[in-house]
Amino acid sequence: MSFTPNIQAFCCHYTSQQTIAEGKEGLKRDGMPENVTLNRLVCGGKLQVSTLLKAFEDGADGVYFVGCPPDECHNVKGSQRAAKKVAAVRQALIELSVEPERVEMFHLERGFHPEFVKAAQVMNKRITALGPCPFKGDSK
Repeated sequence: MSFTPNIQAFCCHYTSQQTIAEGKEGLKRDGMPENVTLNRLVCGGKLQVSTLLKAFEDGADGVYFVGCPPDECHNVKGSQRAAKKVAAVRQALIELSVEPERVEMFHLERGFHPEFVKAAQVMNKRITALGPCPFKGDSK
């Protein structure tokens, strides 16, 4: 059975702006998996637990956030706040007996395009191996 996961990536504006400037086709040429949807936020501090959970509710098999390094956040503590929210969702998945690896936080420097694409590849490989998210049931 072939499985292509639905992966939702949430990204800090500052971490992703240089990387995605070349557009979808440029990212594809560089190895960005086509099944990863990018959702940009003004800052990691604006990320909400409900946003991550809603992504799963809406059919995501995996969700991740890309933000600044913890001590180098453009908006001071946004990346640290985002990491706490990702950890809370990870804990919620554990309590629901769902693989916590379905949610992840990546801390990347601004402008490091290869690492941005690598994070997407890591999540794609991981979620493909895990299979469909149990929240989907038999509807897909």
